[in-house]
Amino acid sequence: MAIGDDLENRMSAKNHPGIGSKGLDRSGFGPPPRPAPLVYSDLGDDALSPSQWTSWLVPMFVVANVIVFVVTMFVNNCPAHSHGPNRHCVATFLGRLSFEPLRNNPLFGPSSRTLEKLGSLQWDKVVEKHEAWRLLTCIWLHAGVIHLAANMLSLVFIGVRLEQQFGFVRIGVIYLMSGIGGSILSSLFIRNSISVGASGALFGLLGSMLSELLTNWTIYSNKIAALLTLLFVIAINLAIGILPHVDNFAHVGGFLTGFLLGFVLLARPQFKWLARENMPQGRRMTSKYKPYQYLLWLLSLALLVLGFVMALVLLFKGEDGNDHCRWCRYLRCIPTSRWSCDDV
Repeated sequence: MAIGDDLENRMSAKNHPGIGSKGLDRSGFGPPPRPAPLVYSDLGDDALSPSQWTSWLVPMFVVANVIVFVVTMFVNNCPAHSHGPNRHCVATFLGRLSFEPLRNNPLFGPSSRTLEKLGSLQWDKVVEKHEAWRLLTCIWLHAGVIHLAANMLSLVFIGVRLEQQFGFVRIGVIYLMSGIGGSILSSLFIRNSISVGASGALFGLLGSMLSELLTNWTIYSNKIAALLTLLFVIAINLAIGILPHVDNFAHVGGFLTGFLLGFVLLARPQFKWLARENMPQGRRMTSKYKPYQYLLWLLSLALLVLGFVMALVLLFKGEDGNDHCRWCRYLRCIPTSRWSCDDV
């Protein structure tokens, strides 16, 4: 080899660190490439849920509600009280579990007396007789098979997916606290009828889905479509609540409770924080959540605590919510030519 060629090769090796003894890595193919910038898609679907939980609490809630309904019908014992010309039980082949006459309960269920006996929500018993436990027991009772089936199907449809993503502890807290929140608001505005059902807890899960979408806004690709779809579902369900004999105050109270709890319990960590172990030391994320997530967490927690304290104080002081909000009665029933809201 000529001296000029050897000098040219050495100069080339000096100008290209990937060639020559000092520029080679251990494999002999040059230095390792710089890691590609982290993008959200790099983490795949698992980034949305680092641990995929198995849903067992929501199915247990469904089983518990069904068992409570069977016990309710057993206690009701329609055949034992079916004496008289207008007291014909429905589905008498069920024996003691047969339903009340449809003119008394069109939802195929027990009598209001039985529901009251087993823990339905009733203002005078909660406030005057200090039976605060009814704020919780009423969410496990249902007015009939139709009522039970609609709520349990909704619970499975909404709750299983949420529990798989966030675990049984957080979803269980949201479900129960939303049910209680709905009961408290219902008691503040409704005094002349009883209320039962898990609808307040279910609306809490819907509310938490909305706040989860908002607080984790940056990780969703079709965020606008998801938001519009969720708002449409919520609006339809709230609109149904303006029909007579539907406790929309429980729906609203449960929704607001779940909405605030979603900001507190369902915030997801930043993607770069989840992948911090695979990043260079100088580029690792030091904050698990974004600043706006911390702000929403603090604000929602403060509003939640303040709202519960104020509502409970007003309730047990005997205050009537309708005296402080004249138009709120239309949240429960809007009179039309087809029905009146006087007896609601």
